[in-house]
Amino acid sequence: MNAYWRATRAPRYSLLFALPLLLAYEALAAFLSHGAMAGVRNGADVLLKSLFVALGGRDGLVAFGVLLLGGGAALVWRDWRRKGGGLDARYFAGMALESLGYALVFGAVAGTLAGLLLHGMTRLAAGPFDRLGLATQLMVSLGAGIYEELLFRVIVVGAVAWLGRRAFGWSAAGAGVAATIVGALVFSAFHYIGPYGDPLALPSFLFRAVAGVLFSALYLLRGFGIAAWTHALYDILLAV
Repeated sequence: MNAYWRATRAPRYSLLFALPLLLAYEALAAFLSHGAMAGVRNGADVLLKSLFVALGGRDGLVAFGVLLLGGGAALVWRDWRRKGGGLDARYFAGMALESLGYALVFGAVAGTLAGLLLHGMTRLAAGPFDRLGLATQLMVSLGAGIYEELLFRVIVVGAVAWLGRRAFGWSAAGAGVAATIVGALVFSAFHYIGPYGDPLALPSFLFRAVAGVLFSALYLLRGFGIAAWTHALYDILLAV
């Protein structure tokens, strides 16, 4: 069991486990938009790609894809060589069951914790996203798993933690706590931006901030792949 917990956090399992999520999202997004750049997509996906498009147009979009897939492949290859290669299919099955289990209880845990802060259980009110078709909601949910975890956990939390240690001389623990809180607040605020953003309300904002903290903990403890799939599956369960 200890071998499973260690191995499944490593890139050769974590990133390969997340790859089908990325491919499914991009394929469904292309199908629903008939291959056009315009159309409904996950907001984190749009934000990340827009930065590259602004810098280089279509070439910037290609550069984003190369950086995303090439960087991931390099991490998998380095881990593969360091560990001597080899994959155990049972580990991927275990990761899938883990992700589903976390997704099934995630809403109750986040809602209870947010409710304790507000002296009552919180629930998310219906917003513009809920009026989209089921296929579109499924696509956006898949994108939430891959791109929101990439943006808010890997990039935002990682950048704030690095800045706290290097610029302000904080301890690793202090920088990690600050980064988690900042990342959770940014993650929550992100859901109220744009035409499909929800109406701003304290209960839903706090619920999503707590969810951001929990996703950060899951990312740190179980790796990117399980955090991404848990997020995607939780959103899918809400949609259906």
